[in-house]
Amino acid sequence: MEPTITIYCKNTHSYHEVPRGISLIGLRDLLGVQLPYPIIAAHVNYKVENLNFLLYKPKDVEFLDASSPSGMRAYVRTLNMVLACAINELYPRTDLRIEHPINKGYYCTLQWHVDKENEESEETATPPVVTPEMIASIKQRMMQIIAEDRPIYEEEKQTKEVIKMFAARYNNESSIFETLGNPYCRYFRMGDFVDYYSNVLLPSSGYINLFDIEPFKDGLLLRIPNRSNPTVLEESASQEKMFSIFREYNRWNKLLHINNVCDFNVACKDKKSFEMIKLAEALHEKKIAQIADAIAAKRPKIVFISGPSSSGKTTFSKRLQIQLLVDGIKPEVLSMDDYFVNRVDTPKDENGEWDFENVNAVDLPFFRQQMHDLLDGKEVKLPTYDFTIGERVFKGRKLKLQKDSVLVIEGLHALNPCILPDVDSSLTFKIFVSALTTINIDNHNWIPTTDIRLLRRIVRDYKYRGFSARETIARCPSVVRGEQKWVYPFQEEADEMFNSALIFEFAVLKRHAEPILQEVPKFCEEYTEAHRLLKFLQYFIPVPEKEIPPTSFLREFVGGSSFRY
Repeated sequence: MEPTITIYCKNTHSYHEVPRGISLIGLRDLLGVQLPYPIIAAHVNYKVENLNFLLYKPKDVEFLDASSPSGMRAYVRTLNMVLACAINELYPRTDLRIEHPINKGYYCTLQWHVDKENEESEETATPPVVTPEMIASIKQRMMQIIAEDRPIYEEEKQTKEVIKMFAARYNNESSIFETLGNPYCRYFRMGDFVDYYSNVLLPSSGYINLFDIEPFKDGLLLRIPNRSNPTVLEESASQEKMFSIFREYNRWNKLLHINNVCDFNVACKDKKSFEMIKLAEALHEKKIAQIADAIAAKRPKIVFISGPSSSGKTTFSKRLQIQLLVDGIKPEVLSMDDYFVNRVDTPKDENGEWDFENVNAVDLPFFRQQMHDLLDGKEVKLPTYDFTIGERVFKGRKLKLQKDSVLVIEGLHALNPCILPDVDSSLTFKIFVSALTTINIDNHNWIPTTDIRLLRRIVRDYKYRGFSARETIARCPSVVRGEQKWVYPFQEEADEMFNSALIFEFAVLKRHAEPILQEVPKFCEEYTEAHRLLKFLQYFIPVPEKEIPPTSFLREFVGGSSFRY
């Protein structure tokens, strides 16, 4: 009799006796599992796995399509490999670099291979010009690769052999394997093309059914399916100001001589981490001072500071306050959190949970009245929101604006025009604060911009609010939905954008986050995200935090800040 194992399929909500050694593809076909969109990956005991994964022991299995976060990540990684392969076949002396997400897609550039025999050659001096004709050729080759349904194999060899293999193709990309510190390393192969990715890919190129590439700036924009409806592409959104922030930080990274995680780790091994910390913090302070100077030049009555959760809005407002004082302006900082409605009046989301990201969680009539009274020169009694009882209270705080005063209002919804619809724009100055990751793992593996904020929040909530990593991760989807609806649509209306991310941040958060993430049980939904983050943090050499100044944005989350929160 053929040996069998017991599998619990979360899609069918039942146990199944299946042949031992069956693949996930075989299990899918055996059980006849169907999802709203094509099945492209699976969670096996809450870890994402390729559909070629073989089952030898009892497992919990959940099949995924591209509408799930894990499924979409696998889809986009595979799309990146198809793009990289197409460029390699058409322009073998050119490397693809996936820079960062922008306009609901991914901004990519092309770079010449470094010519080791003649590093001063014209070919190595300037990047290739990406023409519409090149993009048309790349897209056509991608479609050809997809039509051929080329199998994608996950392979493993001794690290020294993998380094040699990748050095021959990618020159300076081999150090990523040294960073991992493993005797064996895995990589992916599609035909003769080999590449490295941080997690699983789809079984073959034929699983890619929707994408587009188009000219963008000096490179190209890789467009991907919509995350909630993967039968259509994400609708492109202009994010010119955000793009300029990424460009600014890329210039800063060049000052630090850091291009990717490998460069960062090498610098740390060479004991240059303290130098990086000092320079990165100085660049932050210089940028905040420039924003304060812009405010001083305009002389608005209200400065609005908005941004997503854990972006560092509070620290930014406190550091801006200092720079405004230097410019002879007296800032009066107010938090929109103090204008929350009482907990019982807070709107709820579709799951019946409190929706604190909803703009109607703020008592807008009361907020507007107080702001107008302040602008009219009246004295107001300021509220304080008591989060322990979920009610607004008054503790005797009063405020009346002076001639040299400016209101600084910090909050999730501060850029939303509905909060003060009848205040003239000449009286306001808007700032959007976020934490946008500024380095990649390597040329083909970017770091999601949400990861830095999620790790910040996990560490802060555990340290100061008594929440476990499991609780913070469970809350994350609701927070993201709220930000997509109530925060990001207004970011391009900002007069200035500020990136609170620090190039050394992951290496510091690593020490704090790893033990917290390791507490997440392996039998729950949140383990999928905890496991992904733990794998990601392995790329970084830990950096001690003793050189981080007490006014750093990072101090808001790991502790040791000289500001009061």
